[in-house]
Amino acid sequence: MIDRKDLGSWMEGAPAAEGYVKGSSLGLPPEGPGSVAPFWRRPLALVVDWGLCLAISALVLSGDALANLVLFAVVNVLFLSLFGATPGQYVLRTRVLPVSGRSPMVLRAAVRTVLMLLLLPAVVWNRDAQPLHDVVAGTAVVRA
Repeated sequence: MIDRKDLGSWMEGAPAAEGYVKGSSLGLPPEGPGSVAPFWRRPLALVVDWGLCLAISALVLSGDALANLVLFAVVNVLFLSLFGATPGQYVLRTRVLPVSGRSPMVLRAAVRTVLMLLLLPAVVWNRDAQPLHDVVAGTAVVRA
């Protein structure tokens, strides 16, 4: 017979190593600049970037839905390649760092943006607080 304590094991969440510091397997420091950015900064930066793209699209491109997506993708790839942060990430003091591999940042930014637009990779995270689109691109969002 199934006991309540048997169900409690999975209801408490995924197992975690005691004292594990997010980003340590990526070589990131535990605190301060360069450490993994807090979760709340990521969606807030996304909202700032999306709002900026919607405003520009409404003024210049008459708010076309496809133009919004293309503009968002261009802003992400351009700003990540040139500055390492989108405008929203800059405002929230975060940036995107390469953490694995040797591919150029332009390629990393393009892969990261395409996967982020698919949405599902953005909601699957690992224990280092790295969404799937960052894992595939070999990047991490850190404090600036």
